[in-house]
Amino acid sequence: MNFIIFNPDEMRAESVGCYGHPVVQTPNIDRLAGQGVRFDRAYCQHTVCTPSRCSFTTGWYPHVRGHRTLWHLLQPDEPNLYKYLKQAGYHVFWDGGHNDLLAADSFPDSVDTLQSSNGPGGQSVTNPFDRDDPRYYSFLYDPGETTYEQLPDLAKVRAAIEFVKSRKPGDKPFVIHLPLGFPHCPYWAPQPYHDRYDPETLPPLRPQDRPGRPDYYDLIRRRRRLDECDDALFRKINAVYLGMITVTDRMLGELMDALDQTGAADETTLMFFADHGDYAGDYGLVEKWTSGLEDVLTRVPLIIRAPGNTPGHVVAEQVELFDIMATAMDLAGVKAQHTHFARSLVPQLQGASGDPDRAVFAEGGYDTHEPVCFEGNPETAQTTHRDGEGQIYWPKCMQQQDQPESIRRCTMIRTLAHKLIYRPGGQSELYDLLADPREMTNLYGSSEYAQIQNDLSMRMLDWYVHTADVVPHDLDDRGISEGLKRMP
Repeated sequence: MNFIIFNPDEMRAESVGCYGHPVVQTPNIDRLAGQGVRFDRAYCQHTVCTPSRCSFTTGWYPHVRGHRTLWHLLQPDEPNLYKYLKQAGYHVFWDGGHNDLLAADSFPDSVDTLQSSNGPGGQSVTNPFDRDDPRYYSFLYDPGETTYEQLPDLAKVRAAIEFVKSRKPGDKPFVIHLPLGFPHCPYWAPQPYHDRYDPETLPPLRPQDRPGRPDYYDLIRRRRRLDECDDALFRKINAVYLGMITVTDRMLGELMDALDQTGAADETTLMFFADHGDYAGDYGLVEKWTSGLEDVLTRVPLIIRAPGNTPGHVVAEQVELFDIMATAMDLAGVKAQHTHFARSLVPQLQGASGDPDRAVFAEGGYDTHEPVCFEGNPETAQTTHRDGEGQIYWPKCMQQQDQPESIRRCTMIRTLAHKLIYRPGGQSELYDLLADPREMTNLYGSSEYAQIQNDLSMRMLDWYVHTADVVPHDLDDRGISEGLKRMP
């Protein structure tokens, strides 16, 4: 069996057609859901790329080994899905400029073919607003003359298609890792996708001003001057975001067609999912926030089409995104040699329901005692924003440096009925998801929900105790003799 990991960045589930969006056009994602199994409630373990990717390839929560930032990637001594499959005899093909997963020294043991296709031409994407315009830091860009055929993501997908077409009888089974840039902001898409959706026809956005919100809501809006922007801007951002998703859908369609044409579809498991979501105008916010744990950021599409699966099956119960590691390993018949917390979804691929009592967890943020984690730190590697105030991420970096408490560490536990987000020293959150699925009313501290809050807090504490670390499976010699042999 072969595997293809089709991994768009920053795509939230609720903005996909088969997940219930009434306007967006995603015929190929919907087609994949009809042929495969759709997990309706899949949640990532972190709302930033690197921590999320480290989790879904290891089955570890970010806190287990400190993979909580953009710059702390998987090291050669750590396990990952691709390393396991390569060791089991798979050819691992990676085409994508996006990494956010493996440290440089980890590639040789995990990847066979590594390349980055960039497309036939340059992109003419620009920020259309002047620096003194409040919309400058909104991430809403102008697509210029860029066409679909010029997209780097498309070049990567087509390189993967050519790899599939090049396979010959007797070749090793393959794993293709396709990390795409879309629909990550800036918000833009080649025409006609940029203006495909009329903002006035879209469902209403979540409102900006609600009591009981963490401080980062207002701070982000002020730092980016989003508090000076009208609702029309946020509706347009949301519309363009949907256009980006439709572009991604078209690329997925090219890949699916190629698998059908070559006959590889019958022997290939295709996994479609995103790292995390995006605010896309909801709450008057853009992009994401490292300590943001709203469903628009944590709930992602997850669709798996595997040979022999139950077509069109929908799993309504909650799963965690890192379950894909255990699922792929199970399908490949490879046994993990490390302790992890992921669950195989193979029974669900065969038509079973999920676990209705399962809670899912996510985490984020940094503590002030760990300045190495914060973006914009001039003394560490986080100096990717050297252009100063003209750089689109400048407000984000400066907020983290000037107001580090706004990105404090936090943890989420979510059941089918309730969500608790605990922020030590900050504004914690509690939502009744049955009565308030859009998370509009924070009930944390409410006497009516005191027992529920306490039960969730204790369940979260139990989870932390059980997942605090992992013990290596290899045992060390306790004597001195082996140490003596290695002395110079």
